[in-house]
Amino acid sequence: MRRALVFLLAIAGVSAAAPAPEPDRAQAGAAANAAELERLLRELDGEILATSRRLEELQHREKEADARVLARGRAYVRLARAGLLPAGAGFEELIEHAVRLERLRRGLAADLAVRSNARREQVRLGERLSKLRARRAPLESEHQARLREETFQRTAEERERAFERAFLSSRPSDHTAVYGGQSPPGGSFERFAARRGRLPLPVAGRTEVRRASRGSSRANGLELTAAPGTAVRAVHAGRVAFADTYAEYGRTVILDHGDGHYTVSANLGSIDVAVGDEIETGTRLGTVGASDRGALVYFEIRVKGEIVNAAEWVGL
Repeated sequence: MRRALVFLLAIAGVSAAAPAPEPDRAQAGAAANAAELERLLRELDGEILATSRRLEELQHREKEADARVLARGRAYVRLARAGLLPAGAGFEELIEHAVRLERLRRGLAADLAVRSNARREQVRLGERLSKLRARRAPLESEHQARLREETFQRTAEERERAFERAFLSSRPSDHTAVYGGQSPPGGSFERFAARRGRLPLPVAGRTEVRRASRGSSRANGLELTAAPGTAVRAVHAGRVAFADTYAEYGRTVILDHGDGHYTVSANLGSIDVAVGDEIETGTRLGTVGASDRGALVYFEIRVKGEIVNAAEWVGL
């Protein structure tokens, strides 16, 4: 009985010590925060719009009151200057004159009160509008920052998809390359695959070469050091499948040489070609760019999407 109890307690202890992992709510939390931010902005925009419209109404009311004050003030001054002149027309005319004067005085006082109230209300609403805009400003800044981040994320994702698509668009090779100097008529022409071990380097002149990789790939690529701005050239004729910035590759040009063969020239300082360009061997693709290890170009060869040993292809 005691052993059974110990066994049950042990199971309970294991269960308590290893609770089921909670799902990651970061993405949902970010979406909820974005939705709340947009809701607050909509509410503030509504209040700002309503307050602005109310201010316009008060400004219109003040102008109307000003016009009435001017008209009634002139009429009141005219009647007040007349004094007891209407007394010569009889008592009833005098009474009527006094009534008109009093009516104008009361109307003038009412218009002055309307104008004064409109001005006070405008001051109050102006202060409220300033506070609303002050509350909105940081929220709008945060909203714009989120939009920029979303745009950047979409752009990065689009570039990643374009980078991956570049290795899916190969076609049968219709390019040839001349080797061994100027070929005479009927000379030797060959496809990219036939040049394994004899491909030129993408940069001319003296260079230090070391094995390297980008991302999680094995060190099958090459880094070639050269002076900043040195021309980076196509090692074989082909079609530009990608020409843009991509993640840790930096500015990158991918050439489709046909039959599933690609070369990747990355860490460029500039790009001189565009997607779709048909280029020949030796065409300038761009220039050598800077890195934390000095000026260099990263060179990679892919066959059917797989990164192969570039050193073997260039005869190293």
